[in-house]
Amino acid sequence: MNKLTLWTALVILSFASLFIGVKDISPLDLFQLSEDQAQIFWISRVPRLVSIIIAGVSMSVVGLIMQQLSRNKFVSPTTAGTDDSARLGILVSLMVFGTAGTMTKMLVAFAFALAGTFVFMKILDKVKYRDVIFIPLVGLMFGNIISSTTTFFAYKNNLIQNISAWLQGDFSTIISGRYEMLYISVPLVAIAYLYADKFTIAGMGEEFSTNLGLNHKQVVNIGLVIVALVSAVVILTVGTIPFLGLIIPNIVTLYQGDNLRKSLSHTALLGAVFILLCDILGRVLIYPYEIPIGLTVGVIGSGIFLYLLMRRKAYDV
Repeated sequence: MNKLTLWTALVILSFASLFIGVKDISPLDLFQLSEDQAQIFWISRVPRLVSIIIAGVSMSVVGLIMQQLSRNKFVSPTTAGTDDSARLGILVSLMVFGTAGTMTKMLVAFAFALAGTFVFMKILDKVKYRDVIFIPLVGLMFGNIISSTTTFFAYKNNLIQNISAWLQGDFSTIISGRYEMLYISVPLVAIAYLYADKFTIAGMGEEFSTNLGLNHKQVVNIGLVIVALVSAVVILTVGTIPFLGLIIPNIVTLYQGDNLRKSLSHTALLGAVFILLCDILGRVLIYPYEIPIGLTVGVIGSGIFLYLLMRRKAYDV
């Protein structure tokens, strides 16, 4: 879990990602790319790599923030209704604004994701039985209610195919001109790093953080805005990537502890490495066809999630 190993893995996987695909491009071809090869490399391969890294970094970081603020290791945008709320926002933008532009969809999805996350945090405050497994189950039920509402209105308005595009993550459609919105996540991750110490203190509880002179509600609100905006941007650009913001922070905190500033860079690197590995697997397993990233991350992530659950149960016993 040291940074040198993670950086090395990231560089190797990034290099491999650029040369895996139906169109055969080798590293030696970079010195004499044909016109077709140049277009595929610069319009498809490079934007895809950049989007994979940004999505992996940003979703892992916001997952870590949510776990810190909720004081629960099994809370993430996937298990707190954030992603489901963002999809509902996308549907509303399609219904209300018709041929809405990407920025309009993003703003509406952000508003719904933020509202959904705030509602979940309010539910969290009201729940008396704060078992580590019970809380994410509440979030999953809350998310399923929102998802069912989204599906109902999508069927009613003949938009089920439109909304299905955001149900499963997929990098195969990423090309130049269709991924640049992900750059919004970069300054948000930088802000998360600046607020790392405050998020750590806020995660100790409202009374404790207030005694230390921290404006608890303001810090929590900033964290939730970052989570909602990053989730909306990633879902609009790539689609839903399950378990990423859940398992990566858990793996990192096993080795680095709960100090956010100490574990943030490791979380970002491991998130990028993990999603790159899953994307490469999805491209080579049934080559020349491709498995969507949502499916590969879902299968591998669910296995890791089950392991984490059983590991915690073993320690509790």
